[in-house]
Amino acid sequence: MRNIHALAIIVATLATAQGFACRRASLPTFGRIRRNDSTANRRPATCLAESTLPTEKRLVDSSGDAQEMGPELELGNPICIYKTLTIHPSGMAEGEQPRQAVSVEDLTNSIREFIQSTTMKSGFVNVISRHTTTAITINERESRLARDVEDFFLKICPPDERSSSPKSVKGTRYHHNDIDRRPDSPEEAQRCRENGWDIDDPERLEAWRAQEPINAHSHLIGMMLGSSESIPVVEGEMVIGQWQSVLMVDLDGPRVRTVGVQLMGYQ
Repeated sequence: MRNIHALAIIVATLATAQGFACRRASLPTFGRIRRNDSTANRRPATCLAESTLPTEKRLVDSSGDAQEMGPELELGNPICIYKTLTIHPSGMAEGEQPRQAVSVEDLTNSIREFIQSTTMKSGFVNVISRHTTTAITINERESRLARDVEDFFLKICPPDERSSSPKSVKGTRYHHNDIDRRPDSPEEAQRCRENGWDIDDPERLEAWRAQEPINAHSHLIGMMLGSSESIPVVEGEMVIGQWQSVLMVDLDGPRVRTVGVQLMGYQ
C-alpha cells in the first residue's frame, strides 16, 4: 500500500511539473513587455497547470488521499512594491529613554492597509526587521502572552549584570558587552566608519562606545525568533489564522523602529 501511495505522489508531482513547464512561456514576466509582442493576446496565466491535471483538479497528498483544489485563479499583471513602516511603541511616553524592555507590536493592520492600497490580488507579502534587536514573528497578540514572551526569553538569555535592564542577572556577562574592547577587528572598525563614526579620532571612539547599549542578550533572542516572515496573499487578503497576527518583538526598547514590507505578486 505504501508503494502505491508513493507511486501516486510521484505521478502527480511529475504531471504538475510538466504542466507548469508547458505553461511557462505564457506567464507574464517582471520585465518590459512590448505592445507588438506575439504573446500579448494570450489569455492571462493561471495558478493551475490544468492541461495536465485531472478534470476534477485533485492532488494526492502524502497519505494517498485525493484533496479537492480551489477554483482556478486567473492572474493579472505582475506587481512589486516596497514600503518602510515606522513603528511607534504603544504606551511610549514622549522623551522616554530606552530601558531594554521587551515589547510586542502588532503590524497586522498596517500591513493589511498597505496591501489594500495597492492593486495586488495574489502573491506574497514579505516582512523584515531593519534592526538587530527586533524580530518578526506570527502569533497571537495578547497582553499577558507578551509578558510570558519576555519572561521566557529572559530566562534563556538573561541581561548582562552591566545592563541597564531592571532584570539584569548578577554574574551574567557577554563578550559583545565588553565595549571597551570594541571594535575588535579591522572589519568591525570599517563598519563603524561606514556608519558615520570616525573612530580613528579618540574622542569620537569614546563617544561611540558611550552610546553602545549593553544588549548582547537582545541580539541573541532576536536570532532565535528570526528577522522576517513571508505571508501568502489571496484575493487581496493575507492568509493568516483567525487568532494570528504579524508581530514585531522589540528586544531593546522602547524605541521608534522601522520594518520593511514588500509585496510581490499579480494584480
